Amino acid sequence: MAAETGADNQALEEKHDVLKSTQTVIHKALEKLGYPEEVYELLKEPIRMLTVKIPVRMDDGSVKIFTGYRAQHNDAVGPTKGGIRFHPNVTEKEVKALSIWMTLKCGIVNLPYGGGKGGIICDPREMSFRELEALSRGYVRAISQIVGPTKDIPAPDVFTNSQIMAWMMDEYSRLRENDAPGFITGKPLVLGGSHGRESATAKGVTICIREAAKKRGINLEGARVVVQGFGNAGSFLSKFMHDAGAKVIGISDAYGALYDPNGLDIDYLLDRRDSFGTVTKLFDNTISNKELLELDCDILVPAAIENQITEENAHNIRAKIVVEAANGPTTLEATQILTDRGILLVPDVLASAGGVTVSYFEWVQNNQGYYWTEEEIDEKLEKVLVHSFESVYNTSETRRVDMRLAAYMVGVRKSAEASRFRGWI
Repeated sequence: MAAETGADNQALEEKHDVLKSTQTVIHKALEKLGYPEEVYELLKEPIRMLTVKIPVRMDDGSVKIFTGYRAQHNDAVGPTKGGIRFHPNVTEKEVKALSIWMTLKCGIVNLPYGGGKGGIICDPREMSFRELEALSRGYVRAISQIVGPTKDIPAPDVFTNSQIMAWMMDEYSRLRENDAPGFITGKPLVLGGSHGRESATAKGVTICIREAAKKRGINLEGARVVVQGFGNAGSFLSKFMHDAGAKVIGISDAYGALYDPNGLDIDYLLDRRDSFGTVTKLFDNTISNKELLELDCDILVPAAIENQITEENAHNIRAKIVVEAANGPTTLEATQILTDRGILLVPDVLASAGGVTVSYFEWVQNNQGYYWTEEEIDEKLEKVLVHSFESVYNTSETRRVDMRLAAYMVGVRKSAEASRFRGWI
């Protein structure tokens, strides 16, 4: 019986393998674009993958060894770019897949970058401030040979923030004094950060929601919105939707979900949430994440983790539009089911590209030593995301493919062409 359960779990894990599913769609995209097989062989995995061990002396005096990763998918276009996540479920496969998604995002919004990604297997919720600082600095020392403002530029991701970026920049500045400002993005404003960076991902998702709603004839004023996840992206997004006049009827965090058909008091929830974005523990009348995803709504935004909408629950999704703020929340099988049901799915590589776009703006400002206002940042982001949405939507319509495949086709072309011009393929 135990052997059967193990086999079932392995089969499910393989089915929801984010790297394998990413490779499947990239293969299809390159075939649709007419590229030969060697282009896929080059782009199906990162060109560089570094695994590091980071010793940290913990507060109790013991030394704990953490495992970290840094993947650089393709640097034909320019330096690689991508966040660093601190999470207990970080895996090598996940980091590889995330680096490929970053290449696609950069291609979709036409940035001079390839994709990169980093991660450390840890649970920052169980670590002290001092332990987190030591881990952050140790990670930079371990990967310093392969990163830099013209090589690979890290940024915040899951459970990392501007303070962690500041520690990392400071550690890097001790190793490479001249390169420090543009080495990392998502920094505090006083250390060369950009206005609008903290809320950039949510602003990008908001723009995509607005454009998608136009395509489906839905007025945002009064639209019923469900947001799964109440971390950085989810909380900002809930606020933006609330301020736009939409009714946010459901939100969730790692411990459960809240639902009110008349709309939740988002300002109250934001005021009560802790530093990790959790708020539902304060309430008794919670619902499950499964129930949240299947609520009757106009717009559903998965803004939590991977593999949330699968073939098991895709038939029960009652939203008219699904906009992916998280990385990989919908499996390929579920994507097909939603598309066949006429639900407009805006994929992660398009919807969540606001973060890397404003990270690019930060890098540009660091390089030129001149900084823009928040209004200028918002204006530039709006222009980039609206154009990118139209490009993907039009590709989907003219090539008669779903929005995910269309986004991959738009996103992969830049790296494929750059690799061809360099003579790599």
